[in-house]
Amino acid sequence: MVNEISLLGATGSIGQQVLSVAKAHNIRVKALTAAKNKELLAKMAKEFLPFVVCISDESLYKELKSDLFGLPVKVLCGSEGLSEIAALKVDMTVNALVGMAGLNPTLEAINAGNNIALANKETLVAAGEIVMRAAMEKDIAILPIDSEHSAIFQCLLGGRSAKKIILTASGGPFFGYTTDMLKSVSREQALKHPNWEMGQKITIDSATMMNKGLELIEAMWLFGVDSSQIEIVIHRQSIVHSAVEYIDGAIIAQLGVPDMRVPIQYALSYPDRFVCEAKALSLTEIGTLTFEPPDEDTFTCLKSARKAAAFGGNAGCIINSANEEAVALFLSEKIKFLEIPTLIEGALEDIPKIKNPTLEQIFETQAATREYIKERTELKI
Repeated sequence: MVNEISLLGATGSIGQQVLSVAKAHNIRVKALTAAKNKELLAKMAKEFLPFVVCISDESLYKELKSDLFGLPVKVLCGSEGLSEIAALKVDMTVNALVGMAGLNPTLEAINAGNNIALANKETLVAAGEIVMRAAMEKDIAILPIDSEHSAIFQCLLGGRSAKKIILTASGGPFFGYTTDMLKSVSREQALKHPNWEMGQKITIDSATMMNKGLELIEAMWLFGVDSSQIEIVIHRQSIVHSAVEYIDGAIIAQLGVPDMRVPIQYALSYPDRFVCEAKALSLTEIGTLTFEPPDEDTFTCLKSARKAAAFGGNAGCIINSANEEAVALFLSEKIKFLEIPTLIEGALEDIPKIKNPTLEQIFETQAATREYIKERTELKI
């Protein structure tokens, strides 16, 4: 059982649910970070009284310090502050940051000897080999918070003779759409996920199905399997969170209501289980569970992710960085929905690929990909 945590990315959807679990089970919150949401970070700091907080936006530092004046809470800011908190010695560092911003803090937490509860899939997509090697050298556990990867982790506790991972996907808001139908979808439509309440970026990733492509690469690194051993299955009800097929043909699945508090709590309580406030699953109320293959000809982000997975190296960083930039452009209504997969495909084709990149080369790849997307979209505009 974890007694104290540092929480990176406290004000996002996952971060807020982590704090809900921590409060329910009297887990000490030693540190909190946020990117820009000063008001919510200050409110959290007043409730949980952590040892230290950090706001990444340095322009908000003085206001946050003023808001917390008189409290026994140290206030930091910027990338240096985030690094200091990531390296703070605790039972577990919970990484709920969004995007590549989570990579360096993950490595810093590993170097500090902290176990990791990981909601930041981009860390492993972009630099899985580097991160997992560092964790192995330091004997650090990386426990997944993603509902799918938590499900796989739980299913693999049943034995060592796994043959295949079955990664389930809701299909997002545009399940059944054709390419022609996707040409005119709006930002508002893409942000209406049928089952989960999530942040904007991951909700768009679900709409393009890139989220499942990123999860495929994450699963490869977390569980030491080849991409050919991972099957993606559309499961609209989001009740079966994922499954594992064993060599004897038996399939073990993890089922539950779509509530992120369940995988969050399991990462913090492992190997024990505790009562959770999430609604209990009633199979009779659900009635029917359906499973279908994904349409990779329409949702081509899956194809790009599989190509990146097959190549390895810095290819995961390319598609992840391209996706981050493209999604941000779509959310600001500067590009159309179908331009997201087009930009990702172009980046994967044109950016130089490296088989065994260093950490420095990973960040160089990120910068080159961002510049590529910027040039492509500026030319269009």
